Amino acid sequence: MLNEERIILMAKLASYEQNEGKKNVAIGSYFRSDYIGWQVLKSIISATLAFVMVFGVYIFCDFEEFMTDIYKMDLLEFARQVLFLYLGVIAVYAVISYVIYSIRYSRAKKSLRLYHANLRRLANMYK
Repeated sequence: MLNEERIILMAKLASYEQNEGKKNVAIGSYFRSDYIGWQVLKSIISATLAFVMVFGVYIFCDFEEFMTDIYKMDLLEFARQVLFLYLGVIAVYAVISYVIYSIRYSRAKKSLRLYHANLRRLANMYK
């Protein structure tokens, strides 16, 4: 005889596995520090590339003025300002990435705990 509660639970578990379960299982396979560290590292690399592109576009758009002022300016001070700007952007981006990926990891772990509890509940229904 079919148990309606068991069928509903199996449908709910199958739906989870097909949708958000794939992503959460991938996240849950990492330790917290490994997952967050890897994601923050990828974010820092992306932010570095974005900074280089934006800086290049800025220099390219103002290239004529930049070339006329290059002999008047202190290049060491200019490089120091660019470096501090870069480090500031990277620091802000890394902190934001850390917070976002920490939240994602905890939500995925919580969701996986609920999923495993439902699996245990389903297994107990068969006993």
